[in-house]
Amino acid sequence: MLSIRHLWLAMALSLSAGSLLPQKVSAQLTAQLPACPPPAAEEYLLLVRGNSEAERAEIAETLPVESSVLICQYTDEILVRAGGFTSLETANAWATYLKTEKGFDSFVSEAATNPVAVGSGAAGEGLPYQPRLLGPGYAVLVDYGSRPEVAEAVGQLVRPVGVAVYQQRAYLLAGYTADAASASETLQRLSNARLAAVVVNAEQVVQLSAEVVR
Repeated sequence: MLSIRHLWLAMALSLSAGSLLPQKVSAQLTAQLPACPPPAAEEYLLLVRGNSEAERAEIAETLPVESSVLICQYTDEILVRAGGFTSLETANAWATYLKTEKGFDSFVSEAATNPVAVGSGAAGEGLPYQPRLLGPGYAVLVDYGSRPEVAEAVGQLVRPVGVAVYQQRAYLLAGYTADAASASETLQRLSNARLAAVVVNAEQVVQLSAEVVR
């Protein structure tokens, strides 16, 4: 069954053929896009600017699969809207990743606030994001879902605890090492505490912040 995400991605891909359509028809398609809905209570929105249909399709494909993705109009711009974030930290992490690694201007918005551009210094104050691709070795990741308090539980077992992106999802980074035995030991400690931990190839992980829990 097609999801709403797939339907909007299909629309984005179909619009990439806009250059082949008469200008009037292309303008009509743009006019049919809905206005971007505001965030719900306790929800954080990620708004991403793509300058073409192809870029917006790429953004929609990159965003986490669990978010609700919509291509819509905000004021006089066409943006990609990703909703469903319940953590400001997670929304900011994705905004920073898209800006730093992909080059797309990104904004985070919440109910009763105006969007703030990532990189302006106003978003994510107090939590520096310096994305970098990890090198050879093993990364120990913890899936915290929409529960930022999981970071405190992880911090009771290992230090420091960072934030990373792996396969288009944000995770807590509980360890990064070239030693397989050390990574396995950390994994066992986290698993014994009933935390959803996994060891992955570090070269596929983008570290967003080295330390969110000290």
